[in-house]
Amino acid sequence: MRVHVLHHARCFDGAASAALFTAFLRAHLRRDFEAVFLPKRHQRGDPFEDADFEGADEAAVVDFRYTQHPGLSWYFDHHRSAFQLPGDRAHFEADRSGQKFHDAQAPSCAGYIARVAADRFGFNVEPHAELIRWAEIVDSADFASPAEPVLCETPALQLAAWIQGCDDGRAITRFIEALLTTPLAELAGADWIRAGLEPRLAAQRADTELLRRVGDAHAGLFEYDLLDHGPRALNHFIPYYLAGDIRYSLGAYAHLDGDLRLSVGFNPWLPAGAREHDLARLAERYGGGGHPFVAGASFAPDQVELLRTAKREIAAVLRSPA
Repeated sequence: MRVHVLHHARCFDGAASAALFTAFLRAHLRRDFEAVFLPKRHQRGDPFEDADFEGADEAAVVDFRYTQHPGLSWYFDHHRSAFQLPGDRAHFEADRSGQKFHDAQAPSCAGYIARVAADRFGFNVEPHAELIRWAEIVDSADFASPAEPVLCETPALQLAAWIQGCDDGRAITRFIEALLTTPLAELAGADWIRAGLEPRLAAQRADTELLRRVGDAHAGLFEYDLLDHGPRALNHFIPYYLAGDIRYSLGAYAHLDGDLRLSVGFNPWLPAGAREHDLARLAERYGGGGHPFVAGASFAPDQVELLRTAKREIAAVLRSPA
């Protein structure tokens, strides 16, 4: 049996979701199977291809956008903007399989999978408690201070930094399978993880100094434009580490995946009521999405001016009353 697990690329919650779904399905089906992990990245239009589903006996999408593809058999997500293409939401709501789930209020997709699998299918989540707890912390930004996700001194955050910089399919598969059997501290100390982690942490320190130089904190908004500074996998907590009193961060940069990114976020260390705007709705205007408190959009490499225009327009909104 062959199961394709499509998950959010370069994302700790995406990898944790893929791992937990695989463990759940093995227990639910009472059999082992070949799991094929397929990282998916957000883009304008339909990010799915027929090849994502070809040859699969079962196919799941976790922590990522919905698809109407007939090959989809399981679905779990918690993004407010999960249903982006015409007919997506109606297709989801018409499903009667009992295998497709969405909750925009869930702190993490991994935690959501664990709750649904336990409540509806009797799945024992206890062996994965550490992974679930950290997926909830990381994806909901439930950190004590902005320094915690920037300095990455705990094993879970080091693993989150590692997956953010990894695009090696074999290493990602090894990582996801290891999340099911290996304590996070042991995994973070493994030689093959350290080999990719050390350069990633060095790049993160360099990005911190770059944003310190080029970022502009004004009227509650931290703005940056790194489009002329080369591609990177950016840690989006750095603006709050550099300017803890800002309300929003907003920036543009080139991603390692080859596209251009717009990123917008609300300071998670401020009271929730201080957020006046739904950031997912703002990003949706430009073909993106996410959550009300953090969102983004992707642009083609030749759409620099379109991206900068979108950034200016969003900045004007964020500086205005809701």
